[in-house]
Amino acid sequence: MVEQDYYELLGVQRGADDAAIKAAYRRLAKEHHPDRHNGCTDQEARFKAINEAYDILKDPQKRAAYDRFGKAAFQNGGGGGDPFGEAGFNGFSDIFSTIFGDFMDPRAQQNAARGADLRYDLELSREDAFTGVEKVITVQAMARCDRGHGGGCLRTDNCATTCKTCSGMGKVRAQQGFFVVERGCPTCRGSGEVISDPCPNCHGEGRALTQRKLSVKVPAGVDEGTRIRVAGEGEAGVRGAASGDLYLFVHMKRHPIYAREGTTLIADCPVSFTAAALGGGISLPGIDGNTIELKIPAGIQSGEQLRHRGAGMSVLNGRGRGDLVARILVETPTRMSAKQKKLLEEFRATETGEECPASKSFFARARNYFAG
Repeated sequence: MVEQDYYELLGVQRGADDAAIKAAYRRLAKEHHPDRHNGCTDQEARFKAINEAYDILKDPQKRAAYDRFGKAAFQNGGGGGDPFGEAGFNGFSDIFSTIFGDFMDPRAQQNAARGADLRYDLELSREDAFTGVEKVITVQAMARCDRGHGGGCLRTDNCATTCKTCSGMGKVRAQQGFFVVERGCPTCRGSGEVISDPCPNCHGEGRALTQRKLSVKVPAGVDEGTRIRVAGEGEAGVRGAASGDLYLFVHMKRHPIYAREGTTLIADCPVSFTAAALGGGISLPGIDGNTIELKIPAGIQSGEQLRHRGAGMSVLNGRGRGDLVARILVETPTRMSAKQKKLLEEFRATETGEECPASKSFFARARNYFAG
């Protein structure tokens, strides 16, 4: 029986590059996978042959040996062999890493030694949020170890060697039944390297717990819940790996006068019933330090709003300002002198009902309701 050439089996030329070989394998493996053919033995044999061919041609050393000696290079102890055999199950893991994407390829994954992201809760006043501010904060986190020169080694030269457990990949694979599970290397903790002379301060990680001060800029217009990312200011990575990021979460202090809805500032303003009836004016301290003068029209009702445009909060990452709203709350007097009560009694004696049309209309509807 004539054995089929690996290149012919994958349908590629002998000079094909790695990308072409991988693409051919991906297409054929999907096409001939036994699960797609109800367990057909012919398709299963074809699938195993395709996998065997790819297992040889994807490896530069194995491919060079195959180009020179053919399959004889892998017989009688020459290596390779059936990728589904006891010593060659690695080929099956390529079904997952190649057919279903590169998520199992350590080079395509985020470096396991990258520093963690940090969260800092920053409390601001309305005034700081209006103008924007630069704050100095204190962060306690893993930072570069100067004693270990950032590399985790006491010597100035590099004492890191490639981890033998994972061959520098930072991850190991283990067979669990029919599947291959990939996880971080327990020896090097995902870094791919082992320190032969570790620094006692950082224990070879190249980083140690440090308290540091950091100046951060907060833009104008931030609000409760605004998140600000400060790139590279999180925890330091292991032995010089990339640092994580710092995230500032903004919390607003309660203002003595103003509530906030977006860029609008709202103030509840109690006014006397005489000011509401006769009209008048109120003064409010603006968030920018200027005084805001608002005119109260005669006959204003409780709950009505007076708006002063352009006197509210700054627009985040934009231009202009929101509005300031004074919400009028008419206050009924609770402490009156005898003279004031007498004057009010005289006023009530002159009422015709036309002074308060809303009240008159409501009680007219109520009488009609009871009348049927």
